[in-house]
Amino acid sequence: MHRVTFGMKLHHTLLACLAFGTALTACSSEQSGTAAPTSTSESAVEGTAAPSLATGIASEPAAVRKDEQGATTPASMKTLRLEGLGDLRIGKPVPNGSTWAERGAQASDACTTVTSSAYPGVYAIVLDGKVQRITVGKRSDVKLVEGIGVGASEQDVEKWFGGFRSEPHKYEAAPAKYLTAPNAGRGDSALRFEIGQDGKVSAMHVGLMPALAYVEGCA
Repeated sequence: MHRVTFGMKLHHTLLACLAFGTALTACSSEQSGTAAPTSTSESAVEGTAAPSLATGIASEPAAVRKDEQGATTPASMKTLRLEGLGDLRIGKPVPNGSTWAERGAQASDACTTVTSSAYPGVYAIVLDGKVQRITVGKRSDVKLVEGIGVGASEQDVEKWFGGFRSEPHKYEAAPAKYLTAPNAGRGDSALRFEIGQDGKVSAMHVGLMPALAYVEGCA
């Protein structure tokens, strides 16, 4: 009888110690500023985004885009700048080993166009071996730093780029037009928008005159 009683006391004592040890671990974690261990089901799975504590919505990882061959392109490379797009630079030769290459019939040896499978809907004009203009067309998701892209309204363009010179469109009736930066033709890379009859951006161009104002590829 005494042995049974002693065994039960020992059992309860062990349970109490275990409970105390668990509580002590939790308190120690809170005081040190580290989170207590979680179960495997609560742990973040590698490659997935952790939900925001404020919204409960998983934050997006760094965005990527897939080209026609399945290769991925970081979203940061999808930004058109006055300097160029990705590894393509205004005023510089097409980089060796890049995805940009001549495809299809060309106007002449002096003026060619290059495209890249990583940038659907985009082409560049190369004059005398140097990139003179990059054009973003309707099939492209490339945007400017300001967030303006094909499909943006003329009003959105004017909010960011007031003072652009307006010219009638060569092939479409008004209100279609061209909006060209005032510094175009001064030796620096400049920006030019094509606005369609629906009042939205149908194409964007970055580059140097006279190629910036070409209306048909190399012409």
